[in-house]
Amino acid sequence: MDTIKNAANSAHETVDKIANATNQAAEALGEKGEQLKNCEQQLVENCRSYVHENPLTALGIAAAAGFVLSRLLSSR
Repeated sequence: MDTIKNAANSAHETVDKIANATNQAAEALGEKGEQLKNCEQQLVENCRSYVHENPLTALGIAAAAGFVLSRLLSSR
């Protein structure tokens, strides 16, 4: 009977450790997700200000990127 209790206690401890590790991983992913969201917002803001300050250059870059993409996609 003691062997069964020891095995059950060991199993419970293992499950608790796994649950704790899972919670820590979920928290870390949540923090990284927030960091990525903030980086995305900063990148969008930087792009907007660049386009606002350099509209002709931005238009040229967009046209060149569209041309390259059309060439890449039309060859397939």
